[in-house]
Order: sequence, then C-alpha cells, then structure tokens
Amino acid sequence: MKLWLQNETISDSELLRKIERFTIGNDNQFDMQLAICDVQGSLAHARMLASVGLLTDEEWKTLEAGLTWIMDEIRRGQFCIEDGVEDIHSQVELTLTRCCGEVGKKIHSGRSRNDQALLDIKLFLRQQLRNVSLDMEKLFVSLISLSEKHKKTLLPGYTHLQLAMPSSFGLWFGAYAESLADDLEMVEAAFRIVNKNPLGSGAGYGSSFPLNRGMTTELLGFSQMNYNVVYAQMTRGKSEKMTAVALAAVASTLGRLAMDVCLYMNQNFGFVSFPRELTTGSSIMPHKQNPDVFELIRAKCNRIQALPNELTLLQANLTSGYHRDMQLTKACLFPAIQELKDCLEMTGLMLLHIKIREDILSDERYKHLFTVEYVNELVLSGMPFRDAYHKVGHVVKQNTFEYNKELRHTHEGSLGNLCNDKISESFYAVFRRINAG
Repeated sequence: MKLWLQNETISDSELLRKIERFTIGNDNQFDMQLAICDVQGSLAHARMLASVGLLTDEEWKTLEAGLTWIMDEIRRGQFCIEDGVEDIHSQVELTLTRCCGEVGKKIHSGRSRNDQALLDIKLFLRQQLRNVSLDMEKLFVSLISLSEKHKKTLLPGYTHLQLAMPSSFGLWFGAYAESLADDLEMVEAAFRIVNKNPLGSGAGYGSSFPLNRGMTTELLGFSQMNYNVVYAQMTRGKSEKMTAVALAAVASTLGRLAMDVCLYMNQNFGFVSFPRELTTGSSIMPHKQNPDVFELIRAKCNRIQALPNELTLLQANLTSGYHRDMQLTKACLFPAIQELKDCLEMTGLMLLHIKIREDILSDERYKHLFTVEYVNELVLSGMPFRDAYHKVGHVVKQNTFEYNKELRHTHEGSLGNLCNDKISESFYAVFRRINAG
C-alpha cells in the first residue's frame, strides 16, 4: 500500500521492486520506532477533525477505538509493516481501515505524509532527548558521589601532558559532572526546538480545511507550534541536526573521560584500576588488562561527534520544501541515540567498580607539582610574584627543591571547595525543565 498511489499499476514488477529497494531500503526498520508516535499523532488529528466537523462524533469514537487497539498491538509487539506497505503511515491507515471500515480512509483529511512524518520524528526525538537526560542524570549522580568520596585523594594535574599542579580525584570526577551539566543545556536547547508542533502544515503550505492547530498542539503536549507552515517543513532535518549537536556534546564529555581513564590505567601512571573481569586480556601476554570498554566508548563517541557534520552535508544546497533526502536522517540519527545511551550506561557501570590509588603524590617524581605552592607562599610573605617565580625556578634547576605538600586551596571550585552543591543545582534546574509534565 502507498498513500500516494492512484489506481494505475506498473507492468514491470521487477522494475518496481528495484525502485522500492532503492527508495525504501531499510527505512521500515526505523519507521517501526515511530509506530507509537504515529498513532499518538493520528489520535490527536482525528479528535481535532471531529471538533471542526470533518468527522462525526460516531466516526471519531470508531477511529479512537481502532487507533487505541493498534497502539495496544504495537506495545504487545504484534504490529509490523507488511511486505508491500511503504511506511508506518501507510500501515497504520491500512490497519485502521481494515478494523474500522471506510471511516479509516478519512484519517488523512487535512494531513500530508510530510507533516505526519515530521510530527512522528518530533514526538520520537522529544522522548529520546528526555531518555538521554535520564541516563545523563544517573551518570551525573555517580560522578558527584565519587567526587565527594575522593575529594581529598590527590592526583597529578597536567597541562600539555606535562606535570603541572596538584589536582584531586574530587576535582577530576567533579569536572566531568559539571561538563555533563553544560551538555544538558545543549540537550535542553534541542528539546525546545523539537517540542513544537508541525501538524497542520500539510505538505508545507497549509490546508483549506478549518484545522485547529492549537488543539493538536495542546493534545500532543507541545510547548507551542511551528507557526509558519513553510518553516514547519523546514524543521525536518533541522530538528535532527540540533539533536545531533546535543548528542555530540555529551559524546565529547564521555570520550574525553574515556581517554583519561585509558591513560590513568596505563602502568606508567597506575592511578586507577578495575577488576580483571571488567577488562580484556591478551592471547599471548598473560599480564595484560586492556581498557576495551573505555576504548570502545571513546571510538563510539568520536563517531557520534561526526554526526552533526553528516547531517549538515545531507541537507546542503536544499531549497525550502520537502525533499526525499530527509528520509536518510533517520538512518544517521536513530542508531546514534541508542549508541550514546549505551555509552552513558557503560561509563556509569564501569565507574561503579573503579579503584583509586590513594598515595600517588608520595612518589618523588611528582614533587615539582608543588612549585606553584612555594611561589604563592613567598608572595604571601611579601615577595613580588616575579621574584618569587625566579627564586623557585632557580631551586628547581639546582635540583634542591623541597616543599611541604600541605595544600590550602579555598576559593570556589578549587581542591578545598569543590562546589558540587552548586554544580548539582545547575544540573537539576535544567533537568527539571526537560522532564516537566
């Protein structure tokens, strides 16, 4: 079944199959992820049609019962897109007509596959962004907890991968927690763009039917509608790209954390370790414990960070109005959403079992981390900073540097004042806005 097919047939069935293989491909697999969204949109649309007199009350009740039954079938895993049916929109209408009769054919009044597909994707992405925020929250809680637990456990800080100043595991874990808080603002920005109703824009030019777009906006829980019908269609691709930008922000944080862990597990560092069963061995080197989970997180997250560029190029040089190119956004984006959620889950799982080395800075090799502490002490005693800097530099060159390793960092966000409560406030203010309602 094809919603656009009129009664003619194509005599060369092999030619038709080739065309369908090329134009549809595996798109039906992604469409099945939109099945519930498609029914939700159809319910709201049908109710609105009844309110403006395009359906009778009896027809609306018949369609409501039929669509509710289809929704139940989807949730039970008993619904599929049949061979020869082009997409989820066609399958829902076909199934509805089978169970409700001729009234099922009225469901498409005032609607195009364009705004129907766009609506489904927006409903889907809205829920997926909420799901990502929930997964981020789980990891955020773990990072804040580890930061508090290890706030006094010192760790070398590096710039240019050279020893710099003392850090702590409290600072390290807390840094990634705050990074997630910023990333969540990117998720919220994508959520706000997605959370606008395109239904009623039709093929991109509206309808002469007296549609009530405000009603479907309210029924579907959107914050507002995309008002201009041409622009509503232009958000196809833009919604996906903004979502990809948000996913890439989260992936950047996870990938960087994964790289830190890979480095810190290296025997030349030896800052952290994991139970053997969470690492991978070598077929010939019995001592090996490889950080395969974090290496794959790093690789997957690097691939996700390329996604905004892929979606940008997919839409390059397109005019306003719908183009079939947009079908490919699903194949780019949908797997990436699941991949990011998997990476969030696995990062959290691994961190539950991380083992922190407690005495790292007792090693003589790290003594120069404390040169700045000595400089600051001299400045506090009255010496000009540049003189103090040169004096300590001379001591280092003479290899006679010795310093008390007691630290007195008190300003906001430093070793002695992590501000995890403020970071948590920032995270949850955004988290609540995304998950309200």
